[in-house]
Amino acid sequence: MINVFLLLGSNLGERNLFLHSAIEHIEHEIAPMVKKSAVYETQSWGKTDLPDYLNQVVMLQTELSAQQVLAKILNIEIEMGRKREEKWGSRIIDIDILFYGSEIINEPNLTIPHPELHNRRFTLEPLEMLAPDFIHPTLNKTISQLKNELKDSLIVKKLYF
Repeated sequence: MINVFLLLGSNLGERNLFLHSAIEHIEHEIAPMVKKSAVYETQSWGKTDLPDYLNQVVMLQTELSAQQVLAKILNIEIEMGRKREEKWGSRIIDIDILFYGSEIINEPNLTIPHPELHNRRFTLEPLEMLAPDFIHPTLNKTISQLKNELKDSLIVKKLYF
């Protein structure tokens, strides 16, 4: 079984409901949750004039390949009504694979570890809650170390567990 960390995000409509729905889909179509972080409200990253996001990191264990997990995640996003109209645009749901075990994957449609996770407070805050000592396989630093070195100053606040 491989430990997989996913980042969930929503900044449209019933954001909390969309996070819960995404978790239900993931548990039904991929694998049950092993752990989940608190939910954080975060300023929009990349395109800062958009509504705030709710973000959460979940960990699951699966025997599926990384490509199989990606295909299922993309299908879940479509089922939930995600439309990919502009880069960093608002979305009902966004699900990113942060880590697939300690594997390093560089394929045309999939890069793991997620190439921007070490630059984003909205990713590292909830990820540190679940796995502070997990070592990033290419940067060789723990999640706590990466968070402590972070230059991102966007506001990320924990809402509830």
